[in-house]
Amino acid sequence: TIYGLVEAKNFLYPLAFGLLFSYLLFPIANYLEKKHFPRIIANLVCIILALVVLGVGISFIIEQVENMLGDFPTLKRKAIDNVESLQHNLEDLFGVSSQNFEIFMKERINNFFNTGTDLFRDVFASTTGTIVRLALLPVYIFLFLYYRTKFALFILKIVPRNKQKVTINILRDISTVASKYMGGVVIVVFILCILNSLGLYIVGFRYPIVLGIISALFNFIPYFGTLMGGAVPLLFALLIQDPLIAGRVVILFIIIQFIENNILTPNIVGGNVKISPFFIIVGLVMAAMIWGIPGMLVIIPFLAILKIVFKNIDELKPYAFLLSTRGTQKHSISMKNLRKIGKIFGNFFKKGPVDSRG
Repeated sequence: TIYGLVEAKNFLYPLAFGLLFSYLLFPIANYLEKKHFPRIIANLVCIILALVVLGVGISFIIEQVENMLGDFPTLKRKAIDNVESLQHNLEDLFGVSSQNFEIFMKERINNFFNTGTDLFRDVFASTTGTIVRLALLPVYIFLFLYYRTKFALFILKIVPRNKQKVTINILRDISTVASKYMGGVVIVVFILCILNSLGLYIVGFRYPIVLGIISALFNFIPYFGTLMGGAVPLLFALLIQDPLIAGRVVILFIIIQFIENNILTPNIVGGNVKISPFFIIVGLVMAAMIWGIPGMLVIIPFLAILKIVFKNIDELKPYAFLLSTRGTQKHSISMKNLRKIGKIFGNFFKKGPVDSRG
């Protein structure tokens, strides 16, 4: 199975994205159908709206990136000045010449900025095949939305009659969870684009919009996304600006991560997935090994779908329990457990130390 997933990834991951994005657009298409729009028209309206929004967003990002690329010579000089300053600070601090370090860093910086335009051109060229495959996404989304009833009937025809009620419950739960998860994640990332850009502007960061958006897009990847996204502006600040700005960026992303983990995701995405963090991390690593970045983007909703299937089949319920967050409540960090810990420490200090006879 794993060998097949690896060999057929260029065919399978566009299908996986098409399925997930069809769940994202399903509530809109379903609403339009309830308003007596023909299914074909409702699906086309949803896809066209999505493409318009996506096109506007991509055009805006490209414009911001072009502005940054135009300043590459200035950024190169600033980066070299920062390396020289770092080299002098190392000499003053440790009393050891760091000339080799300076030469190495200058060579790397020169290579990066001299080939910066070529680098971006190579990146886009290497992703041409991916873009062509993703160009089929609107077709896949339309077909999934158009044939969704037929697919459901096909599944009901191949299961035994006594399992059809359970199958209907599974299909309904999958539709609800996948739609809410995809919609919630998109909303959270959009809010983070605004928060990141505004925060980087406030701390005095150069190009706050483009790097704020780029760092927010990493949040489509759970757990690792925030770390990867924050590393981009942090590295830029250390290289192009100064350590003070870098320190502000670290504080900013700690605050944003707290807001995202404790306010945005719980209230917008909600508890629709409820997958154990252990299996989320293991799933992300395995998905990265099999499909790369596309695998990391799709693995969480597919784990949620797998858990729904397990939960509704008696023989597989233990596996649903294993994937879920249940069973560790008493060890979790909650206000109830924190109050217990506080009461224990309070009693300890109140009674004082116990002597040897006690």
